[in-house]
Amino acid sequence: MSVLVLTRDLDPSADRLVTTLAGRGVEVARVNTAWFPTQAQVSAQLLGGRWCGRLATPRGAIELESVRAVWYRAPEAYRMPEQLSDAEAAHARVEAKYGLGGVLSSLPALWCNHPGRIADAAYKPVQLSRASAAGLAVPDTLITNEQRTVRDFAGGGPLVTKLVGGMALDEQGVRKNVYTRRVGTEELADLRGVEHTTHLFQRWVPKAREARMIVIGGKVTTATITTDSPEAYVDYRRDYGSLSYELVSPPGTVTEGVRELMAGLGLCYAALDFVITPDEEWVFLELNPAGQYGWIEDQTGAPLTEHLAELLTGAQP
Repeated sequence: MSVLVLTRDLDPSADRLVTTLAGRGVEVARVNTAWFPTQAQVSAQLLGGRWCGRLATPRGAIELESVRAVWYRAPEAYRMPEQLSDAEAAHARVEAKYGLGGVLSSLPALWCNHPGRIADAAYKPVQLSRASAAGLAVPDTLITNEQRTVRDFAGGGPLVTKLVGGMALDEQGVRKNVYTRRVGTEELADLRGVEHTTHLFQRWVPKAREARMIVIGGKVTTATITTDSPEAYVDYRRDYGSLSYELVSPPGTVTEGVRELMAGLGLCYAALDFVITPDEEWVFLELNPAGQYGWIEDQTGAPLTEHLAELLTGAQP
């Protein structure tokens, strides 16, 4: 049994999984795709309908036919040699994506999750429509680049705005987190810039607390998140120090809806966020097919790394 972990060089979640798998006597290889082509080399042949060969890395060689499970965690972009021109480097990245990336993604292994399914699930409009179809409550949502439409939508009640894709912006080499924000009267009066691209606006959902759900194969682990911080009340990422956690069992209808959503998206792992209203209604916000779980494990003691190891080794029923 060989497990391939695809992630960046610094990744505490991957560290704990690799340690857990090694403790179980499982052969595990950790690879950052950014190593290719300066630190890693691939030779693969199509034999009997599958790609066979080896991926040589700074941490040893991996026989492709031995890979039985892959955790696609957070690998980085291919890092091209400095002597290439910008045009050559751009071409080389495309070839690497469809060459090495194509070989790896074709491996007949258990993928957690397959990059194709991650790419599909990353579209927030897809998540929201699929979640609603699965019976989960979803906030009224608007995606637009028209100022007038935003103001019309605001007539139905308070709004928040958030990124449609991603969680941060890169500006002059600095990565800046972008948080969910309430849309006030001043913002509605001056919506300049909305026309430049699509923006996502959602009806504000009154919250008693929030919930982070980690789905790993057939196991569902959920922690409620409570805060007394005004900043974290809108977006809990703004003040982690103010948060408190409690493991809970979601309503059965929510769990059923989540399982249907996961199956429809072809995922075996995801981190999902919910708002729990004062009336105890669970409202789906979003799903991250490669989301963080380590901080929930640390705060609650839930054995999430063990669940992941069981899934990747076929030990989870």
